[in-house]
Amino acid sequence: MSVIKDAANLNTRMREVVPLVHNITNYVTVNDCANALLAIGASPIMADDIREASDITAISSALVINIGTLNQRTVESMIASGRTANQLGIPVGFDPVGAGASAFRNETVERILQEVKISILRGNLSEVSYVAGLSAAAKGVDVSEEDAANDPVDAACQAARRLGCTVGVTGAVDIVTDGNRVAKIHNGHPLMAKVTGTGCMTSAITAGYAGMQEDMWTAATAGILSMGLAGEIAYGRAAHMGTGSFRTGIIDGLSSLNETLMEEMAKVEEM
Repeated sequence: MSVIKDAANLNTRMREVVPLVHNITNYVTVNDCANALLAIGASPIMADDIREASDITAISSALVINIGTLNQRTVESMIASGRTANQLGIPVGFDPVGAGASAFRNETVERILQEVKISILRGNLSEVSYVAGLSAAAKGVDVSEEDAANDPVDAACQAARRLGCTVGVTGAVDIVTDGNRVAKIHNGHPLMAKVTGTGCMTSAITAGYAGMQEDMWTAATAGILSMGLAGEIAYGRAAHMGTGSFRTGIIDGLSSLNETLMEEMAKVEEM
């Protein structure tokens, strides 16, 4: 069975199982992440206080850690929840937003990677290049011109082998690898780069898939593919009205995905 069929089947199962996904995420995109998870068929819960974070993780199917709006208070919650997830065998998604941009951000990324076993890392090329140990010159949360010269497949594979996890690099062509298998996803639309939070939403829904799938490579492929397809659907329906309507259209696109549509629209190259 191809990864496209596996991903499409996971979409159906998501709506049947409704996995609970614990998000410790940033306040810029928290609402979008919650709505994206609901649209894809999962159940979101947002809890970042140290007094409850581990308890919430313990009852969840997956944990996603996002450092977009970083502060010291939530770092401790991220570490505590990550440890709980590891102890209970709960998959952990990590979105190292802006890795390479500041000393505090870099220290936090390294600490999380040292203290928490990550299941899926999802970032742009600059962020993943930093984690892989390649030359990285982050441009805020965007890919810098310098990092654009890095080979995304090489960066993803190096990061996957360094961390022993699945890595997704999202961009014009999305890359998903566990260090051995590689999927190139040719879905999505350039307008997605003009909407805040598309990467964060991708990390959230990827964690949703991971919460009911032992193979993290398939889960990551399903999550990133779902977001790309939602972007294409949104462009066809709402792009002419502007980026605000396009943003809402992405949520609509996620909610309208089904097994048949995913198999028909998916453009995935397995390597």
